[in-house]
Amino acid sequence: MTDTLIKVDLTQSPTENEMIHNRWHPDIPMACWVNPGDDFILETFDWTGGFIQNNDSADDVRDIDLSTVHYLSGPVGVKGAEPGDLLVVDLLDIGAKQDSLWGFNGFFSKKNGGGFLTDHFPEAQKSIWDFKGMFTSSRHVPGVNFAGLIHPGLIGCLPDKPMLDTWNKREIDFIATDPERVPGLANPPFAATAHMGKMTGEARAKAAAEGARTVPPREHGGNCDIKDLSRGSKVFFPVYVDGAGLSVGDLHFSQGDGEITFCGAIEMAGWVHMKVSLIKGGMAKYGIKNPIFKPSPITPSYNDYLIFEGISVDEAGKQYYLDVHIAYRQACLNAIEYLKKFGYSGAQAYSILGTAPVQGHISGVVDVPNACATLWLPTQIFDFDINPNAAGPTKMIDGSIDMPLSHDLR
Repeated sequence: MTDTLIKVDLTQSPTENEMIHNRWHPDIPMACWVNPGDDFILETFDWTGGFIQNNDSADDVRDIDLSTVHYLSGPVGVKGAEPGDLLVVDLLDIGAKQDSLWGFNGFFSKKNGGGFLTDHFPEAQKSIWDFKGMFTSSRHVPGVNFAGLIHPGLIGCLPDKPMLDTWNKREIDFIATDPERVPGLANPPFAATAHMGKMTGEARAKAAAEGARTVPPREHGGNCDIKDLSRGSKVFFPVYVDGAGLSVGDLHFSQGDGEITFCGAIEMAGWVHMKVSLIKGGMAKYGIKNPIFKPSPITPSYNDYLIFEGISVDEAGKQYYLDVHIAYRQACLNAIEYLKKFGYSGAQAYSILGTAPVQGHISGVVDVPNACATLWLPTQIFDFDINPNAAGPTKMIDGSIDMPLSHDLR
């Protein structure tokens, strides 16, 4: 049997587990060691460490301290790995913990994290999704049922000290350009809530003050939220420290491209079965700066889509130059308005786009001044026909059913 090298107890705080960490720093000790060619299983907390509960209140989404996340299992040291190598990670299998067959999707308050459409959805909300084998549905978002493509939202290797210093400098400098912005432009180091695995004493205190937050993706991988990085995928990670220091967490049962609700997938606790190997000197051999990967051969089989377009003109009519961010936001807003015609609230429609296997595409970036982005919504996930017809849309959803909302009165 394959060994489970890191186990988590969902009844305990992740800060009680020395094989868990929530910062990136080169001095975090390896939680365990493996040889090239080994396969093993790592269990993971959900990214909040169990703070979000399976209930009908969004107060926990409103009140979470986002300086505590993400809780990652690792680092796993790979014997013989050296800076400049490529760490090859095969994702053999991935799943939910049997004592936690549910997940959550949340919109963070604009005052505490925000999100892609935070100006339209400024208050904390959430939906709970139950897992039935490979399918999921929600009591808060009726009328949809779809197959999940479980994947780690966050996976990567430890940075070296020069890379860590580069991250912290460029992000702190960026914050300084608009320090009062809500939500903030980036997240600087914050020692008070750092959990540094097996580190103790003065070394821990120093590393906690320097450790990079896990929120964004960076050169080492990290929080990339790539939904097609699932079972059967192969990832090639740049190695920056001896042993590589592979960590994983933030598992998603399903996600739409872009993870647009910030807590934008169906977040869950689970496990990952992986195998590691090395390509010596692989970074220079292949000119690799950021990870590359091969996608999963297993994807939900949906082949009928409604495709919503967006261009780089914002909601107020302001023109931008080939701005894909603005264009994709408009595609998302157009899809939300469309789904509202069938009885969904804006929040329910937004949740569908964040959780279902929605595809996002950069469709055109050459025709000045407008980029074109598209959102591909699979029609087969709905219990009713959402295609346009001459008779017009019929409201299929009971408007009295909606997602839990917390009014932010702080």
